[in-house]
Amino acid sequence: MDELDDRARRDRMMIELERLAWSKGLSEAAIGDIADAGEYLLLQDGDVVHHANEKLTAVVFIVNGRLQATALDLFGKTVLQRYLVRGAVFGLFSVANPEQANTDVVAVEPSSVIRLGIDRLLELITKHPDLQMNLYRLAGNLVRQIVMVDRKKSQPSAVGVVHQSAASRALTPQLVRRLMQIEDTPCVASDDLNWQPIESVPFRLLFENGQMIPEEQRRAQLKEWAELGRIFIDLNADHDLEDLSRLMTFVEVVLWCVRPIDANDATKTLHELENKVPGWRDKIRLVWLLDNATDVAPYLPELYQLVQHDFKITFSQPTGNRVTILQRGIERIIHHLRGVQIGIALGGGAARGMAHLGVLKALEQNGIYVDMVAGTSAGAMTGTLYASGMTVEHVIESFMNDLRLPWIFRRLPAGGYWYLMYKYRRGQFEPMLRRYLGDKRLEQLPIPMLTVTVDLVSGGPVVRETGDATRGILESINLPGLSSPIIGDGEALVDGGLVNNIPADVLVGKGCNFVLASSVTAKLEREFVGILPDQPTQTHGSPSFLKVLLRGHLVQSFNMNAVGVQPADFVIEPDLTSFDLSEFERTDEMAAIGEQTTVESVAQIKQLLSKLDPHLFPVA
Repeated sequence: MDELDDRARRDRMMIELERLAWSKGLSEAAIGDIADAGEYLLLQDGDVVHHANEKLTAVVFIVNGRLQATALDLFGKTVLQRYLVRGAVFGLFSVANPEQANTDVVAVEPSSVIRLGIDRLLELITKHPDLQMNLYRLAGNLVRQIVMVDRKKSQPSAVGVVHQSAASRALTPQLVRRLMQIEDTPCVASDDLNWQPIESVPFRLLFENGQMIPEEQRRAQLKEWAELGRIFIDLNADHDLEDLSRLMTFVEVVLWCVRPIDANDATKTLHELENKVPGWRDKIRLVWLLDNATDVAPYLPELYQLVQHDFKITFSQPTGNRVTILQRGIERIIHHLRGVQIGIALGGGAARGMAHLGVLKALEQNGIYVDMVAGTSAGAMTGTLYASGMTVEHVIESFMNDLRLPWIFRRLPAGGYWYLMYKYRRGQFEPMLRRYLGDKRLEQLPIPMLTVTVDLVSGGPVVRETGDATRGILESINLPGLSSPIIGDGEALVDGGLVNNIPADVLVGKGCNFVLASSVTAKLEREFVGILPDQPTQTHGSPSFLKVLLRGHLVQSFNMNAVGVQPADFVIEPDLTSFDLSEFERTDEMAAIGEQTTVESVAQIKQLLSKLDPHLFPVA
């Protein structure tokens, strides 16, 4: 833990305070008094800011980097753990009772903080009403976040974009222009000598004669940009490791742009940064730059261990049956920078699950791009194929062709049910799905996809987010009675609808702050093989075993809908009661109903999204 000399400390604090969101609107006198009274500390990974068993004597404002706060109860048990990032504060709630600050606070990467004694802070609050009001607002925001009233995620004010090759240089200008459209005010500091000016966007070259500009110049530039908005630091990956380290210390998020052919070089550089400070991994978002020749990201476990999350994008136009999902990758990065993560949960329901395809199509056509998908049973199948990049039209056509009843089953009573059993018992779903997905893994798909299955050994749900995509579908659609459990790794896996038919809760657990759900079993027809509730005296033949089995699954799904769907912010419920559970050859009709139902709901969905980000989702 180091302190700067007095003059450098005050200058640095003035610049940094002006850049913090909570200090907006403070008078220059208030900022100057804080700078005079506070300590500017440079922390290294592992430095302790506060021990739980110590009395609190100061409030700590985080300027850069990340601290981990661990709140303990009377017996030393962890009750809450969260990261404190740029703009956060520790100790504000404990000012009235310093004895109750039972929290460990430790730096998990190189960080800078301003420490202000409690007595001095109280004096400044009395002297500066604007400071008092700003701290009240800061405390209110912290309360909302802790009790999850405020859905908004933090938005990084400083973003690094590192290019493993020149091929990804177009990303930063695209992000900047899109942010400007939604009233964001970005600034760019870069090493790009070929940067093309963008109207009203401040730009500064970071390197002169191959050397990073002096720290004094960097500070002056930060002060000038303090009131403007988000700062992008745009660099090549081939700079000295020390220069890249300075970048990592300053920014909150790094978009590390990689083509598949550059993956080994990226892995080497990221390994070196990881060895320097392990905590930096959580800042790094890998951005795969793909094209029509290589539209699937490679599976490289070593590289994935060095990053917190990844995006897939392309600058190429889609061809053939590939959808525009990769083109929408840039919009998903924008969501991330704006603190938005939209998830959609797709429920089970046999053939009726084909309506999900229309739901997904309508959302995308209306500018609602989901960032994550979770699916159970039929929802896992439709969701995974959509997340893989296939067009909805191509999926519909493929299902109608591959699941059309052969002539022999058309001649049988309840032939559709017998055909389903035949497909299951002969293992024909796997080769069909392999034709669509090949050997792709879930983590390689353009959109993160989670599939839900049930383990008969443990008795609980199993959520897959990694591994073979086809196997993830097969486990989730594995209906008991039609097929045997899938055995492996101490598990016996069957259809996920047994315990969680609409896994909205899974998406909330993965960090989505707006969750849609598509339920194809929300409406249940009150009729079964001609039996109606108001005609109990009518005589009927015994229904077949298969009809009873699938009707039982449908009834179970209908009653289980409320289990996982509760956290959903909006539920789309197409009425599919006129379709039999085995009528896959009517996929196009069910998808059309799903599409129409969603179109009718778009205005309501956008109204809700506008509460999360009115600029990203404006309401007409």
